[in-house]
Amino acid sequence: MIYTVQIKVMPLKELLDPQGKAVMSGLVNMGLTGVEDVRVGKNISLQVNADSADQAKLMAEEASKKLLANPVMEYFEISCETPNPPQAES
Repeated sequence: MIYTVQIKVMPLKELLDPQGKAVMSGLVNMGLTGVEDVRVGKNISLQVNADSADQAKLMAEEASKKLLANPVMEYFEISCETPNPPQAES
C-alpha cells in the first residue's frame, strides 16, 4: 500500500531561529503586532510503499535521522495518513 507520510522538521526550541526572527521583523513592519513568536521549518511529504503504517513511519524515521534533519539543530515529527481502500466499481 502507498502511505502518505508527513515529516515536520523544526529548529530546536532552545536555539535561535534566524529565519523566524526575520519573518517576525517583517510581520511587525507590516503592522501585524499580535504575533508573539515565529519559528520556520520544513514540511516534507513522502509517498511510501509499505505493508503497514508502522513500517511507513519507520522508513520515514530512518530517512529523517540519516538525511532530512540535523539532530544537532533540529527535531522532527512524523505523521502517517492511512490510504483509502480501493473503491469497488459499480
